[in-house]
Amino acid sequence: MGSVFVSPLNWGLGHASRDVPIIRELLRYGHEVTTGTSGNALTFLKKECPECRFILFEDYPIPQNNGRIFLPTYSASIPRLVEAYLAERKRAEKIFSENAFDLIISDSRSGVFSPDVPSILITHQLHQSLPLIAWPLELLGVYVHADAFSRFTTIVVPDNAPDMGALAGKLSQTYAPALRDRIYYCGILASVRKEPVKKDIDYLIIISGMEPQRTTLEKILLPQLPSLPGKKVVLLGKPASDQVTTLDDGTVIYSYISSQEKSSLMSRARFIISRSGYTTMMDVAEAGLENGLFIPTPGQWEQEYLSRYYASEGWFHSQSQYSLRLLRDIQRAGSFTGFPSMTATAENVGRLYQNVLCEHL
Repeated sequence: MGSVFVSPLNWGLGHASRDVPIIRELLRYGHEVTTGTSGNALTFLKKECPECRFILFEDYPIPQNNGRIFLPTYSASIPRLVEAYLAERKRAEKIFSENAFDLIISDSRSGVFSPDVPSILITHQLHQSLPLIAWPLELLGVYVHADAFSRFTTIVVPDNAPDMGALAGKLSQTYAPALRDRIYYCGILASVRKEPVKKDIDYLIIISGMEPQRTTLEKILLPQLPSLPGKKVVLLGKPASDQVTTLDDGTVIYSYISSQEKSSLMSRARFIISRSGYTTMMDVAEAGLENGLFIPTPGQWEQEYLSRYYASEGWFHSQSQYSLRLLRDIQRAGSFTGFPSMTATAENVGRLYQNVLCEHL
């Protein structure tokens, strides 16, 4: 059977997490899968998909996110990102010269492709959302992305098509005609599944994302949790640790749990509190959660856009971490409806394999 190289970006666990259904589908059909990533993403995939072969493959440095001043900080990091991209290209070429792959799947790593091997890019960001003051850069970014993405055989977008209720809103759409013929909307790709279990967890709190903002949110949320009545479960998104601690009589904190355990917890939860990262949003949609509060990472324009978009659609309430008051904001969240029903991951990934992946394997 075919040999596949899968390389997710290591900025938080979101990219690696949404690749798990694809990796498992490839393994189910008997393909050999090699994953190339680093840091927490590598640790996570070793736990979730131990049948794979693993290559340490560093990616781009994470821009320091101090919140409200993220735009100038990010701009200052661009030279380092360009340097890292060039290093990534050299490392990718070396990996591909030393290994024979039939298919390359890159999740948000635009330098991981080969002109000699079919290369697929997974991204939900065909269109970035920037602050209003930077709208010319947002428009320019559409065409910069189009140029970078044109090197890939196919662009797989883990979202519904624009005319079928896109979960990512404008982010998963593009004005660039050159890309439209190679885009495949596969639907959501969640690492969890909905289970028929009793709703016995009052609040599920997921603290995730890039540092230092992940730790910042942890410090903001944990002191407020004792004021919430009922049973609470906290997930810290730290795969390097397997600690379980108790905050109070009603609150259990897990540093890391498997995707299977996360499926159970999300299916049991009545209310979710989390960042509005896109992978988490796909998990929320898959689990059918209808009540929740989202806290966008300051300076991460994607999360801030998604929070505004979901509020405008009447789906979920969001609140800035700088003015977060859990009891008040949970009450406000009660007037929202949750995401509309959408096709489940199992069907989406099966169709993705049949319509796109197996063509090259």
